[in-house]
Amino acid sequence: MTERLLIVEDDAAVRRMLERSLGAEGFEIAGAADGGTALALAERTAPDLVVLDVSMPGLSGFEVCRRLRAKGLTGGVLMLTARDSIADRVRGLESGADDYVVKPFAIAEVVARLRALTRRGSDRSERLAHGEIVLDTATATVAVGGGPAVQLTAREGQLLELLLRDPRTVLSRDAAIEAIWGGAGTDNLVDRYVARVRHKLGDPETIRTVRGVGFILAP
Repeated sequence: MTERLLIVEDDAAVRRMLERSLGAEGFEIAGAADGGTALALAERTAPDLVVLDVSMPGLSGFEVCRRLRAKGLTGGVLMLTARDSIADRVRGLESGADDYVVKPFAIAEVVARLRALTRRGSDRSERLAHGEIVLDTATATVAVGGGPAVQLTAREGQLLELLLRDPRTVLSRDAAIEAIWGGAGTDNLVDRYVARVRHKLGDPETIRTVRGVGFILAP
């Protein structure tokens, strides 16, 4: 299946290069020069993946990513940034990005990271269950009590998967940061994602906080 890719980059030369190169890799391309256009295009095209520049006039890449996630985008988001500090990487992850590439970049690296995002969760199909919770790891969808499936983002799905794989053990924030964000995260980031998953499960008590330690699924 051809993946729909939205490229958001205000530098026209860079955007055209990405469109040509990634189109040649088999992606179905839509391009936007600013955040507002990107949000409108995302509504119309429902992209599977997004390549998103951080520094743009008007809406920043961080804000565009937050809005895309709020509107229900579950596909992978790869951020392009000229800054490689831990703070910038954490900010991107907190806004909902899955990965990042630092400018200047080789197009081969962009392709490889997009392929990795596409493969995430598609290499295996497994159903994990605990109580009334059933998670499909391949599609990152969860159903509770036989109700309709709810779509999670890739990171939300990874977090719930960690909890489901060892439901009787407390998941520490440090363990979640290492497993999901490769060490580039904060305790606050984990707390935000736990809150999002709780909301989607429909019961704030489904994931219990063990003060000073981490999180565990309710028995």
